Amino acid sequence: MNSHARAVVIGGGVVGVSMLYHLAKKGWTDSVLIERKELTSGSTWHAAGLLPLFNMSYSVGQVHKYSVKFYQELEKETGMNVGFRKVSNVRLASKADRWDEYMQYAGVADTIGIDVRRLTPEQVKEVWPMCNTEGLLGAIQHPEDGYIQPADLTQAMAKGARDRGAKIHRNTTVQAIHRTPSGEWEVVTDKGTITCEHVVSCSGNFARKTGAMVGLNIPVIPVEHQYIVTEAHPEIKARHSDGLPEMGVLRDSDNGWYMREEAGGLILGPYEHGAPACYVKGPSEDSEYELFQEDLERIEQHIESAMFRVPAFGEVGVKRVYNGAIAYTPDGNPIIGPAPGLKNFWLSEGHSFGVTAAGGAGWQLAEWIVEGEPTIDMSGVDPRRYGNYATESYLIEKNEEAYANVFTIHFPDEEREGARPLRTAPCYDRLKALGAVFGAKFGWERANWFAPEGVAQEDHWSFRRSEWFKHIGNEVRNTTENVGLLDMSAFAKARVSGPGAEAFLDRLIANRVPKKVGRVNLCHALSYSGGVHSEYTIIRESDQSFYVVSAGALQSVDHDWMRKHMPEDGSVQLTNITNAMGVLVVAGPNSRQLMERVSPRFDFSNDAFPWLTSRWIDVGHAPSLAARVNYVGELGWELHHPIEYQNHIFDHLMEAGADLGIKPFGIRAMDSMRMEKSYRMMGTELSIEYAALESKLDRFVHLNKGDFIGRDALVKWQEKGFANELVTIRIDNIKDTDVIGGNPLYHDGKMVGRATSGNYGFRVEQSLAMGMVPPALASVGTAFEIEILGERYPAVIVEESPFDPDNLRLRA
Repeated sequence: MNSHARAVVIGGGVVGVSMLYHLAKKGWTDSVLIERKELTSGSTWHAAGLLPLFNMSYSVGQVHKYSVKFYQELEKETGMNVGFRKVSNVRLASKADRWDEYMQYAGVADTIGIDVRRLTPEQVKEVWPMCNTEGLLGAIQHPEDGYIQPADLTQAMAKGARDRGAKIHRNTTVQAIHRTPSGEWEVVTDKGTITCEHVVSCSGNFARKTGAMVGLNIPVIPVEHQYIVTEAHPEIKARHSDGLPEMGVLRDSDNGWYMREEAGGLILGPYEHGAPACYVKGPSEDSEYELFQEDLERIEQHIESAMFRVPAFGEVGVKRVYNGAIAYTPDGNPIIGPAPGLKNFWLSEGHSFGVTAAGGAGWQLAEWIVEGEPTIDMSGVDPRRYGNYATESYLIEKNEEAYANVFTIHFPDEEREGARPLRTAPCYDRLKALGAVFGAKFGWERANWFAPEGVAQEDHWSFRRSEWFKHIGNEVRNTTENVGLLDMSAFAKARVSGPGAEAFLDRLIANRVPKKVGRVNLCHALSYSGGVHSEYTIIRESDQSFYVVSAGALQSVDHDWMRKHMPEDGSVQLTNITNAMGVLVVAGPNSRQLMERVSPRFDFSNDAFPWLTSRWIDVGHAPSLAARVNYVGELGWELHHPIEYQNHIFDHLMEAGADLGIKPFGIRAMDSMRMEKSYRMMGTELSIEYAALESKLDRFVHLNKGDFIGRDALVKWQEKGFANELVTIRIDNIKDTDVIGGNPLYHDGKMVGRATSGNYGFRVEQSLAMGMVPPALASVGTAFEIEILGERYPAVIVEESPFDPDNLRLRA
């Protein structure tokens, strides 16, 4: 066994072997893979081998696209048949909402180059003659889709990795993982110890055991998945004899199952409610090629619906039932990227569609490891999208929920109920009593909108304007005319302090560090390539202390980025104070009068308390850091306070503001208002895929201030020429739907860009979006067409910040 390696990959399933292959392809030929038993002996061997390109996630969609392309090229490279069958994939729709989902996906697919075709029920019958099309609205088809033989694929990638010099050690068990004083890793096995620079955990069902070796709580627990293989059917055998093509993979999404041909018979794979989590404490040490006892009662309704949709399925006997473990995360997407808090420790775990994702996951993670960052925005699969709230009991409930919802319609405003409420601010009950309808981010409950008296406190999800649309409009109007109150306690909050704090932040961010105590600056940490990695609001507290606020959902990402770039000499300390501080936002023309009532000893005039400044005040008897800044474009203050005072502050605001028209507003109203101000958001307008200057952050990027992370790369990108420019767009002739994001933009019939996000602007009474287009087409007045749910609408570029472009209300 090697005593040293550049990287050690733990796990010999399809995901781990792909990781090894792509590291070797990037030139790290001295990488090693360790597998406790035989390759594919965990979950890969019993996988059905499907290659679904369908995924509502922009990042996962690109990962899957790469995999399907790569697998077709692998046979030519290695000379090994991977069993790829490009038979296409047909997804049925029998509900209007399902068709909307498919049309939203089709738009996203167009922007990343995935071919999606729309089928009528008659066309479904042509490509799947054994399908009963009764009740169908239509279907979509991926011509490039199909299935593969997982074991053959894994062995082909193993050969490709070995041919490049990488090593694979089978029947070798990892017993411990240690960090050396010099910063390397020691991977201790029953065959010896390997010292390496990087460790990549691809251990599937053993993910939590592997994580525990280095103190990580990896949010992966498998769930049991069954599929049925039937005996051969005479009609299918006759088709083969007649030389007819194999029918594609069939998915009846509204009934929760997939089906494909297998050796003249059929495979049925249902995703049912009630499938239990398994291997909660990890598989046994001797686990290999393991299956569970089948439970056909659990999938009885799926069997019945399959017999209705494909009567031939009920005409043959069952040959075998597989019931094996599939790794799951709470949202169903894998975790691919750096482990929080550990340098050079990487994760590729939780792959519920492991065969489909393996190629793309290995590709992007190899880029991340070798080059320092991926080439596509991987925020949707970043391991740091979870925090320490993801306990074992939480994971059991959420992962079972994720499995049960594989085929449910994934609405843009979907909020799942499992393991909630979990993290709540003190004002949670007060908001609930005022009609709050909550959603969850990073475990926190946040009020999405408020149901007026007499309206049920329950969500209504849709790809179109939902039943809550008018109520959000009322929240926006009240905030614009009177004063609104918003709970943003879920913000990520940290204190960066020490004698080296200012120099550290100056190198981390592209903007200038606030110089005066109390000054508020919006700052961006760039990626190594010059894109945007993180967005922070930074307030100077003292000569050596800064209060740093960022998006709540990105707490782990943003704090991990800071920690991994801090100097190691102890001159900088980062303290996570997220749970210690609450945040209430007051916004609207009456907010100054409200603040004067609840804090009469302080001067809130424009001269004494200008925009983008902060100071400690008393609200009632409670201390609060009031910052004159917000995300909605109105006069207002964010009130950051020790969280134990929150209800005292909340009650004083509501009582003092009663005659000023104070009412709470939620996240959805905030998003509508930020769209009217063209305020960017991380993960949509701000991304590592777009140069910071493509996102029009010129005011916040000071290339002349000195060196900072990403500066030189951004300059080179600028010299090369930008491919994109962020624009604000008005969409006309809209009836009942607005842009969600990922929508293709067309100019003269050609797709030229994509919308990054969109919403209805109640203050300007326009449907709005932001999007990326070529600079040559970025002038105000340029006309486009934009696709929304399969229909094209006229659109035109408008000036940035359609509402109050001169910021008169903010600065009032």
